Amino acid sequence: MATSRRTFLHHSAQLATGLGLSTALPADLLADSSKTAPSDEVVVGLIGCHSMGWADLTSMLKQPGVRCAALCDVDSNVLNKRAGELEKNTGKKPVLYSDFRKLLENKEINAVIIGTPDHWHCLQTVLACQAGKDVYVEKPLANSIEECNLMVEAARKHNRIVQVGQWQRSGPHWNAALDFVRSGKIGRIRSIKTWAFMPYGKIFPAKPDEPAPAGVDYDFWLGPAPKRPFNPNRFHGSFRYFWDYAGGLMTDWGAHMIDIALAGMNVTAPKSVVALGGKYGFPDHASETPDTMQVVYDYGNFTLLWEQSLGTGRGPFDREHGVAFIGNLGTVVIDRSKWELFPEVEAGNYLVPAQPPKFGSGRDLDLHTLNFVTCVRNRQRPNCPVEVGRDVALHAHLGNIAYRTGQKLFWDSAQNRLVDNEEANRLVKAHYHGTWTLPKV
Repeated sequence: MATSRRTFLHHSAQLATGLGLSTALPADLLADSSKTAPSDEVVVGLIGCHSMGWADLTSMLKQPGVRCAALCDVDSNVLNKRAGELEKNTGKKPVLYSDFRKLLENKEINAVIIGTPDHWHCLQTVLACQAGKDVYVEKPLANSIEECNLMVEAARKHNRIVQVGQWQRSGPHWNAALDFVRSGKIGRIRSIKTWAFMPYGKIFPAKPDEPAPAGVDYDFWLGPAPKRPFNPNRFHGSFRYFWDYAGGLMTDWGAHMIDIALAGMNVTAPKSVVALGGKYGFPDHASETPDTMQVVYDYGNFTLLWEQSLGTGRGPFDREHGVAFIGNLGTVVIDRSKWELFPEVEAGNYLVPAQPPKFGSGRDLDLHTLNFVTCVRNRQRPNCPVEVGRDVALHAHLGNIAYRTGQKLFWDSAQNRLVDNEEANRLVKAHYHGTWTLPKV
């Protein structure tokens, strides 16, 4: 690639990132990856190949100058399938690993994607930072508040780029809506609604324990989680409905929607949290996490509501998911498809001028991975750094802790703990099992 073109692209990326607009730099304006200078190449390894990890890698490989050198998974069936797909799509064979620690020893790799279950995120991210790798880690950041704070420390100590997969942060229509909210045009904001009403999950029957499938290193899959017999309900995608590994809809969709509320209001932690809910819709479900829950966060001058409903899709404003900023003059509602304004009316007049809905491009994930690759190259702060991932994970975990304890909780941000509540503070901590120990930073 000619020096002048590389210099142009580098400066364009720097300018876009510096302006907070790196997500607006379309991939088709960049050079073909075959023309990328070796010094500009970003070599990635994927840890956890089954679902979102593979989606993240597929998106990242659309960006010029990105090459996947290695895949890692404890399920050899998934690993071999993805290796075949990668070779077919790129013409290159990746190195395959069953132990992520071996992948982190690979000096060719300078960035990793972590798409494993939540209970693995902290250990893998911290060790990756210590190995000098930049990290794209799926949300929620980790499975406990303590782990989230360790990940922040590790990224700062080792000066690593860590992007969390809350890809709305890179979506142009999300950011346009937030700019409108922050402009003051809807007046004083007294409350925000966030929600996920997901029509899936109506049937989740209990299943008996059974031997782990051939090719699956189940002990390694459990890792720091409690030792339990293999059960198909706890494996692959449905792991997220069990406390050992995740936090249900709250940490799954809440990590996306609550994040946008925090961005709009420029807050990082609540003063108090209270939650109500249970397995009301499907009491016979095999899951541990609730199908129905409302959580209220108080910040002193406004409140934030989270609502989740598994098995129903008609949420507020007739949207499955979304965020609504409710102001004195109007309400702004955002989801992955669009954002729109609902003005308040007084004496037959709108209190803020009406406008048509503004639609998204559907490219938010690609823009998010582009932002990560850009920041790996120019060492600028990404759109969703580890601190942002920590803040929303804090909210999600506090909501779940309030639900599990049945108590109103008061959070002390200075001390990073709940006030006068040892029972709840135990759930703030990580509890590793077997030979695995919490990483030290």
